[in-house]
Amino acid sequence: MHFDYTTVGHVTIDVLDDGSRRAGGTAFYSALQAARLGQRTLILTQGVPSEIDALLAPHRDELELTVLPAPATTTLRTAGSGAERSQKLLAWAGAIAQELELDTSILHLAPVARESPSRWRGQAAFVGLTPQGLARQWDERSGQIAHAEPDAEAAAVAERCHALVVNEAERASCGELIVGARAAGAIVAVTDGDAPVTILAPGVHSRPHGPDEHARGHIDVHELPVPMLPEPVEDLGAGDVFAAAFFIALSEALSPLEAARFASAAAAVRIAGAGADAIGGRAAIEARLHATARASG
Repeated sequence: MHFDYTTVGHVTIDVLDDGSRRAGGTAFYSALQAARLGQRTLILTQGVPSEIDALLAPHRDELELTVLPAPATTTLRTAGSGAERSQKLLAWAGAIAQELELDTSILHLAPVARESPSRWRGQAAFVGLTPQGLARQWDERSGQIAHAEPDAEAAAVAERCHALVVNEAERASCGELIVGARAAGAIVAVTDGDAPVTILAPGVHSRPHGPDEHARGHIDVHELPVPMLPEPVEDLGAGDVFAAAFFIALSEALSPLEAARFASAAAAVRIAGAGADAIGGRAAIEARLHATARASG
């Protein structure tokens, strides 16, 4: 069965400050954004099938789901927001060791806890990577998550990607991974909350940014302001929404800067509401784009 957009990574149980539990993980948020942009979307994840089925029940009319059985579902205690967000690993579904057979226009490798496979078979016309889960380690006793450098397998995966989206907080630990992806011709977007998005892409000419990232050759950089929201509601999953919209826009032949503007508008729509229901469709994103253009004169 052919899909337009496939995410591979753990759908998580997110335990929030108030004790509530909801579906989380890049594989979930990005897939839902893709579906609401008209993509036939598959989530390929690992965990306890009955738990993940229950988590995603409200969205099953929008998404296809394949769950590789595991003894546990990855569970994260999530506190705070934005740059102050912290997470603790309560349970882990394990690495996705199975070599996957895929037939998809866009493959989005979406790890949250070092689970993504390094090999896959089949068709994937466009490969995008959000490497936050490859740049994490956790204390086995406390479960506290910290940044860590991705391993050699992760670097090899990055070199097979067409585009990569990374958060500014993970940029330092992903430095070598970014260099490898750029050397292979990938477009890189670095998000940073309400600060400008940094785009590293061929044909975008501006100032070089940092010695580590152009040590193996000149890198052109552009910084793109993001839409300002007077009353943001919640930013959980906003980076994942950005990534999905960015990958889709690039696959539709938008320029890197046009794709980043579209993705930033998608993230703004998400932040303006609460929970997964706030993720918008194309009409809402286009409206946000137009409003931003009017505001900027």
